[in-house]
Amino acid sequence: MARIAGRFRRVEPRASARSYLLGLLSGVERKNCWQMAEQAGHTRPGSLQRLLRYACWDADAVRDDLRSYAAENLAAPDGVLIVDETGFLKKGRSSAGVQRQYTGTAGRIENSQVGVFLALATSRGRALIDRRLYLPEQSWADDPERRHAAGIPDEVRFQTKPFLAGEMIAAALDAGITAPWVTGDEAYGQDPRLRAVLEARGTGYVLAVACSTRVRINHGRTAVRADTVAGRLPATAWHRQSAGIGAKGPRYYDWAWIHIGIGANRHLLIRRNLSTGELAFYLCWSPATVSLAELVRVAGVRWSVEECFQAAKSQVGLDHYQVRHWTSWHRHITLAMLALAFLTAVAADAAPQRPAGPHYFDHSLDPVTLTVPEIRRLFGAVFNPPAVSTARLLHWSIWRRHHQATARRSHYRRRTPDESAG
Repeated sequence: MARIAGRFRRVEPRASARSYLLGLLSGVERKNCWQMAEQAGHTRPGSLQRLLRYACWDADAVRDDLRSYAAENLAAPDGVLIVDETGFLKKGRSSAGVQRQYTGTAGRIENSQVGVFLALATSRGRALIDRRLYLPEQSWADDPERRHAAGIPDEVRFQTKPFLAGEMIAAALDAGITAPWVTGDEAYGQDPRLRAVLEARGTGYVLAVACSTRVRINHGRTAVRADTVAGRLPATAWHRQSAGIGAKGPRYYDWAWIHIGIGANRHLLIRRNLSTGELAFYLCWSPATVSLAELVRVAGVRWSVEECFQAAKSQVGLDHYQVRHWTSWHRHITLAMLALAFLTAVAADAAPQRPAGPHYFDHSLDPVTLTVPEIRRLFGAVFNPPAVSTARLLHWSIWRRHHQATARRSHYRRRTPDESAG
């Protein structure tokens, strides 16, 4: 809070921000304004709702503080920036950017919002450091009425997800983030403009692409599909290496790399699953010569962002919000990211110094290193308020039911035909 306190001009929103962060770090079941206000001992959720909607503070400035905080606490020479998106399932059509669209959260097309995120992963930990709410083109970007109702600024226009990713990467590098690599899935690897932006900045990348991607081998004139290239490789081209340590130990795959295009440091990287034989493909570029092991490491780091999403949603309520406004979405998401970065920084400081290397195992009988969920559990136990009185519980029960009755009457009034009509 000392880090971001100067972003709030008045003491009231500053105190509300502290309560909000403590609520996100608490064990409350649903981290929305109602339950977090009750957790904080407030009599109404109004102060937390004002923090998200009307209070005067800049979520982007707090995001900058969060990015610096994460960089300082996770600093390591092996940093990788990861771009990815996650969905937030919603009902109705009023939440900014919501529409029926594919989201990996559900694994199908659902009514949802989609956020594009940037994560920083190093050997010390990983954290989300930037975010953009994706604004669909036809249903939102070109609809002035919906834009106004959801509070979308006039300067915000439709941008593709890879474009949003490029903006966040550029902002992170300009802010001094030390990360020689960028990685992402096919949605970003297939975009040639994003790859060109990274090369222009001298930032290496290992980006997943589809099997149908065409590449030129040995300066050939004809481009060949990536899966065709894989099918022509001899057995000696494959090397078994670990893509990093997973929950059950090293994640071994067979890997092959082939020089493509022009320049000495441009490769097609191919991963083969040991049990199924399934192939995955990556386009790689680096400003200097690197080893196969380094490309494999970066490719394996990409899964860190999925772990960030899982921790952010399960531990600090990234997807628990009940807001529709553009500003409110960015404010809640930023504070949730800050709460996760705090837990990650504490975990990094608590981790013992151990030998580096992808094959290191800890065979001791000591407890495992403190994890983000365990730190949040301990933190909540220390900072939870004293036992709540029966009167306080009844007060909140009555308040919720009054509020629900008001909302129900409003819904009924809208849906009941006007008896005087006709």
